[in-house]
Amino acid sequence: MVRRNPRSQPQGDRTVKSAVETLNPTRVRLTVEVPFEELKDSLDAAYKKINQQVTVKGFRKGKVPARVIDQRFGRGAVLEEAVNDALPKFYTDAVNEAELNPLGQPEVDITELKDGETLNFTAEVDIRPAIEIPDYSGIEVEVDAVEVTDEDVEKSVEQLRERFASTSPVERAAEDGDVVTIDLEAKVDGEVLEDGVANGVSYTIGSGELLDGIDDAVKGLEAGGEATFTSELKGGSAAGKEAEVTVKVSQVAARELPELDDEFAQLASEFDTLEELKADSRKRLENMKQYDQATQAQERVLEKLLELVEVPVPEKLLEDEINTRKHNLEHHQLGQMGLDLAKYLEIQGKTEEEFETETREAAVKGIKTQFVLDELVKQEKLNVNQEELTEHLMRRAASSGMSPDQFAQAVVEQGQVPLLVGEVARGKALASVVEKATVKDTNGEIVDLEDEEEDEATESAEATESAEGAEQAGATESAAEEKTEG
Repeated sequence: MVRRNPRSQPQGDRTVKSAVETLNPTRVRLTVEVPFEELKDSLDAAYKKINQQVTVKGFRKGKVPARVIDQRFGRGAVLEEAVNDALPKFYTDAVNEAELNPLGQPEVDITELKDGETLNFTAEVDIRPAIEIPDYSGIEVEVDAVEVTDEDVEKSVEQLRERFASTSPVERAAEDGDVVTIDLEAKVDGEVLEDGVANGVSYTIGSGELLDGIDDAVKGLEAGGEATFTSELKGGSAAGKEAEVTVKVSQVAARELPELDDEFAQLASEFDTLEELKADSRKRLENMKQYDQATQAQERVLEKLLELVEVPVPEKLLEDEINTRKHNLEHHQLGQMGLDLAKYLEIQGKTEEEFETETREAAVKGIKTQFVLDELVKQEKLNVNQEELTEHLMRRAASSGMSPDQFAQAVVEQGQVPLLVGEVARGKALASVVEKATVKDTNGEIVDLEDEEEDEATESAEATESAEGAEQAGATESAAEEKTEG
């Protein structure tokens, strides 16, 4: 399908003409014809720029006539400079007149350039697909019921009790649960690693916080005892390699847990009695499960919504999103843990093919989510006020480990405010869908999510802002905080 969009501003009896050809639901080709007169400003700018860059004997700097520049450096150089200057404007005009929503950068091809006559070019670009949102008021989902058992409460209190445990040295062999002070030395191929020595390390036997095999090695050792075992290193310069590790115990200490009584409640909390502490623990657990329930509800409502809507995904945008997700995983998340992709897949028990499939599915879902929620924002005419943006910024700052002021400054400096506004707006859009959905728990009871819907929906929408990065820059980004860290 081709439609023409002649510009309304004529130049004599000639105008810039453009036509749009739909290649598929997410890609178009613009054909633009530009009368040469429209290049005058860009030609003047090209001569001025070249004038500032060249020196010609007999002429002052910046005063070289155009005809001399043509003779010395070629008219072609001037035309190239002028066209490079003018193309973005003519492309943008054609996009605006056709009312397109381009994604990323166009692929431009100059099909004809006749000096003094015309400039013709084509531009292929991905566009946001047209999306129709059907009636979603009938969405129904099931979520886990909020149930806190006595066992849950006892476990929570026991964890608090563990935090207040004390230790005292003992003169016996180390046992499960003991805290040992140890020195470690790791060798690979018989050589001690530069970062393979650690002294005075405190370790709780059975915690699993150090190397595989260390529990069996230290159990049964008294202070002064040592053992050697083989383990795969989890980090450092030889991460992933088998090492011979020597461990020497300098102290064995037994952990002593406080009695579960009112005195403990006063020590570990603001409460006077153990029963008050347990009641507070129950309330906290209920709040956590309600939070999880709200998260589950918005995730399942979103899945149902996406099933109702046909959303074509631009292939170039999808490939950019997949590549960005891989890059962020390998160079940010895994890099910080001292792992590479192969080791990560081994730990996860996944093949490379499974990883590729999962990454593509997640990227498709992220892009579809943004497109659908953005369409809902437009249909519902949802706006974001300053208070909502500030609250969202505070949450994002907390999750990124930055202060609100630092995060806000970085966001402003890097022009990311529109991304944050988009996240909040999409969150409000999803909240409106959840509000109209029927949510029941596994007991068949209707769940009233109240104000938690909007907060949860906002946080869910944050996972989709990477697609917006692709739309604006031609390549996706992972998350606003990653951009600010960079």
